[in-house]
Amino acid sequence: MDHVDHAELARRFENLTTAHVADACVRARVPVRCMSLNAVQVGAGVAGRVLPARHVGSVDIFLEAYERAAPGDVLVVDNGGRLDEACVGDLAVLEALNAGLSGVVIWGLHRDTADIKAIGLPVYSLGSLPTGPQRLDERPQDALEAARVGDWTVSAADVVLGDEDGVVFVPAARADELLTIAEGIRDTERRQADRVRAGESLRSQLRFAEFLAARRDRPSLTLREHLRAIGGAIEE
Repeated sequence: MDHVDHAELARRFENLTTAHVADACVRARVPVRCMSLNAVQVGAGVAGRVLPARHVGSVDIFLEAYERAAPGDVLVVDNGGRLDEACVGDLAVLEALNAGLSGVVIWGLHRDTADIKAIGLPVYSLGSLPTGPQRLDERPQDALEAARVGDWTVSAADVVLGDEDGVVFVPAARADELLTIAEGIRDTERRQADRVRAGESLRSQLRFAEFLAARRDRPSLTLREHLRAIGGAIEE
């Protein structure tokens, strides 16, 4: 998918969480591709098309990626999950802001934390380290075509959504569908929470005693099946 309406994507995700989206993927039988990354700015959220870049020791790969970026894209940096070097610093983040990107996601480390916080662009990484790269490896031919983040390989055919729980990647072609499902899950959970605060237990709402009785007769019955039957959303 070459075009993503970043404004609409950000507007819809603003009132959702990555947990809602991950649960929507489960419900829609879309692989759940998520990663526990830390948000440098507390409370920062990000939503945008993946702009992949495989780091090999030099900042030039990021600058080249910015040359082909569309406003609202999110730079997704594959540094192999390395913990011995920081691959993104304040200048790379500042230039991302200048290029119109909406955030930076790093499968690796960052540095210049104070300056990155001052820039204000959402950045997610495995953590921070003072030293930058002390190497220059051979650049793969597809360095700007795909990036690996944990177990997942992502590309411009994906969008990334991030908050303080981490990031989740979804196919751009199914983003609208998944966000709609996520909104339904959010609304159900909010109603359930309001009822708990009003004194009605979650067990009562989910008719948990009925589930236990039914499971005695059918041991293979799962809570998820029961919830689907009654419209609950606690597990998805």
